[in-house]
Formats: sequence, structure tokens, C-alpha cells
Amino acid sequence: MDNTLYYGDNLVILRDFIKDDSVDLIYLDPPFNSKADYNILYKEPTGERSQAQITAFEDTWHWGGAVDTFNEIMDTAPTDVAQMMKSFKDFLGPNDMMAYLSMMCIRLTELRRVLKDTGSIYLHCDPTASHYLKILMDTIFGKMTFRNEVIWHYRRWSASANRYQGLHDVILFYTKSAKNIHTFNLQLMPYTEKTNKRWKGQRMHNIVTEEGKLLKTPAPEEEEKGANLGDVWQISIINSQARERLGYPTQKPESLLERIINVSSNEGDVVLDPFCGCGTSISVSEKLKRKWIGIDITYLAMKLIKDRLRDTYKLEAKKDYQVFGEPEDIASAIQLANEDKWKFQSWAVSLVDKVRNYVDAKKGSDRGIDGIMYFADSNDHKKVIIQVKGGHVSVKDINELCHVIDREKAEIGIFITLHKPTSHMTREAIEKGDYKAISGKRYPKIQILTIEQLLDGTQPKIPQTISVDKKAPKNNQQPDKLF
Repeated sequence: MDNTLYYGDNLVILRDFIKDDSVDLIYLDPPFNSKADYNILYKEPTGERSQAQITAFEDTWHWGGAVDTFNEIMDTAPTDVAQMMKSFKDFLGPNDMMAYLSMMCIRLTELRRVLKDTGSIYLHCDPTASHYLKILMDTIFGKMTFRNEVIWHYRRWSASANRYQGLHDVILFYTKSAKNIHTFNLQLMPYTEKTNKRWKGQRMHNIVTEEGKLLKTPAPEEEEKGANLGDVWQISIINSQARERLGYPTQKPESLLERIINVSSNEGDVVLDPFCGCGTSISVSEKLKRKWIGIDITYLAMKLIKDRLRDTYKLEAKKDYQVFGEPEDIASAIQLANEDKWKFQSWAVSLVDKVRNYVDAKKGSDRGIDGIMYFADSNDHKKVIIQVKGGHVSVKDINELCHVIDREKAEIGIFITLHKPTSHMTREAIEKGDYKAISGKRYPKIQILTIEQLLDGTQPKIPQTISVDKKAPKNNQQPDKLF
């Protein structure tokens, strides 16, 4: 099985592309109900929260969008699963939490199908829904397959409130089989210095002398390997200066995924992450020489993962791994534009390097902005506005982009079009003049790029771009130590 990224709804991908009993390890960190809109927000260089965003699973969080899913569970799920979901609905009522559990139930059922009998699954959750999810996992996988409730403990500082600080996440560890046939590479926690001293004091040999006397002498020194790993893991969250930080709000530390993948899989095994986000599980799987499958429903996630694999491991899509679900040529781009113009806009913006901020027009008026990027010049952060059009274009589109640039106090505008621009558009863009950088180099203030050009590798001409978020480091070293 080749390493593969899938863009799309993970339920559809699982059903259409992932075979029964084909995956060794599943890790999933689904968006929690407490993050109901699942907005992936980034900060502007000023430190303020950006209005640029991309939203996934919009309807999933509300009962109206989950009714069909619940009804499908009632009609097709095993009797005990259907009965449990009905009990949840009787207790919770038709609300957002019930919508979340319906979404999770139907996907967990598919995840069990694709997991090998020797496989394991780690479900990452927070206190908002962990108690419901544990019951759901008991029902779908079987209560005898429950192995551990792992507590990921970390330190962070937050504003005071009339409750204790939340300093942990819950990770539910289950296996496919109730038998002890799953991969489990026992990890050890090094003993403390105090414990080692105590051990040394206790290591004594009994020796009988020629006179028959019993003497106790120190035993030969032996290296203590440590204690078995417990179910409370002290692993730091990713701080603001960490080299691995990408700025993705739900990004988990690589050391957390290294532990899970080292324990519950071997080299060459297949690791699946159906909510892969910025791709930490994918990156760690690559580092630890596992095969991997990643699924996500946002083009932003796909872009982040591809950038991460390129910057860290020098891997290129199509050459080193497969990508499904994204347009690859003009014909498929036209098809996407006809099917969903919002997804087309998001995908088109993702073709531009260094973009970290997207605007989700589907949530309301985009005010003529589909993407934002920045560059540094004159000791200041300068803004670039990106606008995408999938339909008919004319010279008035260029004039409208110029109005947006003026309103947003941006320096450069990028106009991405599916169709070839008219000669009037090209002339109008040229007449808008240039941006002169402090270096003296000039850059067209309005730049028109076609989808065909972007697919061929052409990029906008702008000064050295910056990202609010750090890039993943190049990584040729051995995996970090687990402890």
C-alpha cells in the first residue's frame, strides 16, 4: 500500500477506498463538539486573530445536518449500536452533542472494519465528549477490547476561573480483538536517580565463606532499564517558539505521536489518520518508517501536509506519495468549479505558496478576499490580497480587486482565474503600476494568474514572503527519544 493523502469526507473515503482489515494502527483527533464551528484560525502579523478562515464540517455540528446520519445508523448498524444511539438520543435529545455522536458513530464503525485483527485504535478526545465516546467505543469495538484511558498531561497557563485548570486530554486506547494479539512494543520509563540509588542499595549477593559464614556483598553493577510506561504521559504542548510549530490550533506534539506509533506499530505497518489536519501523525509515521494514509476535508490541511513533507523529508506529491481528491488538470478544475465554487476557490488559493490565511466566503460575505499572504519590507509587514474567479471574467473584476486593495491597505493583488484573461484585463492590470520594494526591485501591483499557470508551477512575483507560522524543520536525524 502506497503512502496516500485523500481530500474529502473521511466517511466516503473509508467506504470507497480503504479495504477491510488493511490498517495496523489508527490515530484520530477529531474536532470536538466544544469547537462547534471547527474554524481553523490564524493570527495576523500584528498578533490579532485573523478574519481569514476555512471551515469544515459546518452542518455536522447541528442536529438538522445529522438527522440522515442518525437514521442510517438506525437502519443499518448492528442492533446493540443502534440501541445505544437511540438511548443517547433519548437522554440528550436532538441537539449538537447528539449530532456529534452520530457523526462519530458511523465513522468509528468504518474504522473498525478497516482495522486488522492485530490492530489498535487511539481516539483523542477532551472532557467535553470523552465519557460519551468511551461508551460508544465499548459498543462498537466491544468493552473487552478496551485497553487504557491514557491521560496526556501538560502544563499551560490560562485565565483564572471558578474551576480547576484543564491540564490534560484523554486518549482512549482500544484494539480490534479482545485477545492479546495486538502489536504492543513495551516502552520503559527511566527510573529516577533516587530510585536507582535505592536499587543499588538493595542489590546484594549472599556469599558463604570456607568457614561457613554468610556474607552480604554488593552485586555487580547492572544498568536499570526503567519501569513500564504508565497511562499518564507528561508531554509538553507545542510552545510558541517550537521548531515544529505550524500555527495549526489543534496541532499535537510529535513526541506524543512518536510514543503511540512506536508502541502500537512496527516498521512497514500502515498508520491511518482520518482527521489528519496539519499532518503530525503523517510526518511521524514517515520518520518512523511506517506506511501512512491521511484524510482531511480541507484544502488547507492538504497544503500544510504537502508543505511539511516537502520541507522536512523532501517528498513531493505524485512522485513520492499519492494524492486523491484534488484537481490535477484543467478539466478536473472546471468540474470542481461547476460542482462547488467555494471549494474551487479554496483549492485555487492553496496553489499559491506561503498562503496561511484563507477566507471562507461560504460563512458570509468575503468582501472580495479569498486569501491573504504577507511579505516583509521597510521593517513592516505588507499585505497581499488573493481573489479567485471560476466563471466569466472581465476588466471590471480587475477594477474591483483594486478597490479591495485600497480598502484593505494592501500592496499587491493576485487575481486567479480559471479562464484566460481578456486583453483589456491584462492592459488594465499593467496600468495599475508596480510596488517598489526597499531593495529597489519592482513587482506588478496587480498580477493575473490562470489555473493552468499555477498547475504548471508559476507563482506570483512578490518580495520574500513570510508566514506567521513557523515551517517544519528539515529532519534527517533519528527520532527523538520517547522520554
